Amino acid sequence: MSDEMRPRIPFNKPAFVGTELQYIKDAVDRGMLCGDGEYTKKCSSWMQKHFDVSQVFLTTSCTHALEMAAYLSDIKPGDEVIMPSFTFVSTADAFVLWGAKIVFVDIRPDTMNIDENLIEDAITPRTKAIVPVHYAGVGCEMDTIMEIARRHGLKVVEDAAQGVNAFYKGRALGTIGDFGCYSFHETKNYTMGEGGALVFQDDAYQERAEILREKGTDRSKFFRGQVDKYRWIDYGSSYLPSEMNAAYLYAQLEKSEEINRKRRKIYDFYHENLKPLEEKGYIKRPFVPEEAEHNAHMYYLKVKDLETRTRLISYLREHKIYSAFHYIPLHSSPAGQKFGRFHGEDRYTTKESERLLRLPMFYNLSMEDVEYITDTILAFDF
Repeated sequence: MSDEMRPRIPFNKPAFVGTELQYIKDAVDRGMLCGDGEYTKKCSSWMQKHFDVSQVFLTTSCTHALEMAAYLSDIKPGDEVIMPSFTFVSTADAFVLWGAKIVFVDIRPDTMNIDENLIEDAITPRTKAIVPVHYAGVGCEMDTIMEIARRHGLKVVEDAAQGVNAFYKGRALGTIGDFGCYSFHETKNYTMGEGGALVFQDDAYQERAEILREKGTDRSKFFRGQVDKYRWIDYGSSYLPSEMNAAYLYAQLEKSEEINRKRRKIYDFYHENLKPLEEKGYIKRPFVPEEAEHNAHMYYLKVKDLETRTRLISYLREHKIYSAFHYIPLHSSPAGQKFGRFHGEDRYTTKESERLLRLPMFYNLSMEDVEYITDTILAFDF
């Protein structure tokens, strides 16, 4: 097929497995479309079972899950929170909301995750939490991070937005720290359009999390019949997704292995067939440490420099392939400079972020298109 005749290949298309509309109709027929209905419970139970986690709170976004985690971690004005600068703004926003100062540290160039060996030097008497971000669904070095946190009495909030159904030494990402935050945005492996989840193991946080999520009321107790009326108890907000969103997500969770297999097939095809470019020194392919089991959330290349990346993005678009770069490091942004500071040397964060290019990766992407994308990249003049 000529390029002129070939349909445009988008960077992303939300997953659709075929039962979503049936489940949404069922949610409508049940007559309860606000939060915490049958499909919210089904999604929560699925995650509890598959990720071996005690508490699951479905939320309207991963941003809101992070906000809840920050609140439950008792973040106060003046506290410091350590995280990578190479992340989405929500990672920082959730803590800035409660008055925290963000302390950015450099990343590892192999995984693009926070460099665990730089965390301890960034700790001060004001440090309250560490926020590892599992980039591309590849786990950070959590044993080291948890050991540092224990020695210094710090909370660990895992930003596992990209890490749903990925693992570190057999443990689900998001379930290792004090709190884990998932995303079910339309760009993620499993989606509800906009949505997320807060997960944690310590049941002592359950009641506070329920009150926080239910506008500051004990409405959850009321629905369980534990109180005869619900009251305003504490600070809260509205973090509950609708049943229609949860119904869409549950259809995808039921087919999680099918979705995962297809995404791994795409990832493995890219990885194997682009290997010659790495052997020639033109690109770097993603690296997955032995202890990590990734979820094929994304496939990225790292090219020589920003100029090469810009040319490659333009070249691919000329061939109707839509690729994308990723985050502009937060510490170089106006808000990052206002609400945070970079500790130590920026050896890799900026340099590596300018080299990175993400390829189309979604469940309904055809293998014919994957082959075309790969062949087009192989023909590029690096």
